[in-house]
Amino acid sequence: MATENKNRATAAAILPLVGGAANVGSIAHCMTRLRLGLHDRSLVDDEALKALPAVMGVVEDETYQIVLGPGTVARVTPEFERLVAEARETEPAGAPGAPTSDDLAAQGAAIKAEQKARNATPFKLFLRRIANIFVPLIPALIGCGIIAGLNGLLVNLGWLPAVTPALAAMASGFMALIAVFVGYNTAKEFGGTPILGGAVAAIIVFPGVAKIDAFGQTLSPGQGGVLGALGAAVLAVYVEKWCRRWVPEALDVLVTPTLTVLISGLVTIFGLMYVAGEVSSAIGTFADWLLSNGGAGAGFVLGGLFLPLVMLGLHQALIPIHTTLIEQQGYTVLLPILAMAGAGQVGAAMAVYVRLPRNESIRRTIRSALPAGLLGVGEPLIYGVSLPLGRPFITACVGGAFGGGFVGLFHQLGDTVGSTAIGPSGWALFPLLDGNHGLGSTIAIYGAGLLAGYVAGFLATYFFGFSKDLLTEFNVSQEPPSSTVAATGGHRTPTTPASTTPHNPNDPDSPAKAPAGV
Repeated sequence: MATENKNRATAAAILPLVGGAANVGSIAHCMTRLRLGLHDRSLVDDEALKALPAVMGVVEDETYQIVLGPGTVARVTPEFERLVAEARETEPAGAPGAPTSDDLAAQGAAIKAEQKARNATPFKLFLRRIANIFVPLIPALIGCGIIAGLNGLLVNLGWLPAVTPALAAMASGFMALIAVFVGYNTAKEFGGTPILGGAVAAIIVFPGVAKIDAFGQTLSPGQGGVLGALGAAVLAVYVEKWCRRWVPEALDVLVTPTLTVLISGLVTIFGLMYVAGEVSSAIGTFADWLLSNGGAGAGFVLGGLFLPLVMLGLHQALIPIHTTLIEQQGYTVLLPILAMAGAGQVGAAMAVYVRLPRNESIRRTIRSALPAGLLGVGEPLIYGVSLPLGRPFITACVGGAFGGGFVGLFHQLGDTVGSTAIGPSGWALFPLLDGNHGLGSTIAIYGAGLLAGYVAGFLATYFFGFSKDLLTEFNVSQEPPSSTVAATGGHRTPTTPASTTPHNPNDPDSPAKAPAGV
């Protein structure tokens, strides 16, 4: 009951600061953020929102995103939805102070147009759609991944032999049908009928396809995987839309779904399954080849570049790759390496804490954000500490590079470290680890990689994170300041308080945690 009251209190504190129930058009949440579609952005009190204890920061994108953290956001969102519904039932239409639809449209049009123009590049829109397809699957991937890990441990120990088959079924059932869920979400995202997208994608996992010959070979159930499901569902959407334009309304209910499944299904069986299967195999082969031959070098580059990829929103392109690897091999070998970026971020924050002993504002931010950072939630440290300071963001990438290089080196030596799900990183990834040499070895390598990232990020930031002038500027007593000075490339510009999250329109959150793991 106390927890419910706390979540409701958080929701109640947020609602008036986003303009009240009348200003909320849509409500959703991802792994860490409450995502709101707002009618009028000017009614939001950003600074008051950032000051709320439960709020780690805010990000403005196509939706207004309030960072609450994993677990918390899933509990606050239903309470927020209930408060909005209750407010709309009790508040009379046209109440004083409540914007009308015409007012909201007029006031918000310029802001919305500017925001969309800034973020709506074709490539980023495509990546956002990919994230919208896969991010809703992450909770099931995490749950099934942890059950799979538990089952593997019990099998290795020889414990509970009567229970392990049941756990195996729980862990494998979702993955066996993941193509259906991908097809459903894809059709929904691209404007088609979701169930038709799922129906076409279901062909891929149907056992009966083993009786079909295509391109001179017999198809295998699941061939093409999530990539084939995605392509099949997109095709189904276009076929459905074509039918809606040409099929008479009186026949639409019979003809449109039939033609959609028939045409898309035939193309899927005699084309997409083969092509997507070849692409999926190539992805798995390339990932293994890259780490087996590139080793430390490949891990160094991947771990070092992941934070910039997150900042640009390009990490979303990795979501279907992770999912394909999990579907093929049971785990993705890329995520543990990319997760080292979060370790470098934590190490950099620790160095900032040590180097600025008299800046209580920044140190307070680090103390509050560090636990989340250790568990793989990187937004508070990125946007509240390293990015505003400038150089520590670069040195955090250095820490991630060394951690990634460490894990990559062991892959080259034959000790594979993988994750059975996407989304978590940091310490939260330990329950999802899997590999080719036993759980103990896998955990030891991943843990040592985190330690390498912490140490490298700390040392790089401690010795190279500040110039002398900037160190003097920041290392002053602040109790607390109204603003700090962000340093980038040796120049100083005003920025938001270090205890809050500055606006970053390019951060898309994925899925992800992502998946995606900083």
